[in-house]
Amino acid sequence: MRYFWGAVGFLGVALAVIGTVTPVVPTVPFLIMAAYGFARSSPRFHARLMNHRLFGPQIRQWQDHQAIDRRVKIFSIASMAGGLCVSYFLLAPKYWLIQVAVLTLVSIFIVTRPAPPANI
Repeated sequence: MRYFWGAVGFLGVALAVIGTVTPVVPTVPFLIMAAYGFARSSPRFHARLMNHRLFGPQIRQWQDHQAIDRRVKIFSIASMAGGLCVSYFLLAPKYWLIQVAVLTLVSIFIVTRPAPPANI
């Protein structure tokens, strides 16, 4: 089972890397998935992920409070909107409307998450 969770962790990291360069693909949710997998398979990789200077605090905020920082909310929704604008010119209307629907639901989810406590 340890190998399975390790594979989940590495898959999450790989998808997060793709998400850092693709505006429509998220990053932090895949890192949360990776942290979950590494917590069950590799304390070393879990510690590296949790201590990452950029993503570690966001993962901890989610794990501890299921919260998303306001700046992260704004950046993620703006990135999705930018990707949606680009895909308007690249996708057939039917697929673009599917993307609009999915990103609208994701945006609603992001906006409705609480902000982390101020003492973090």
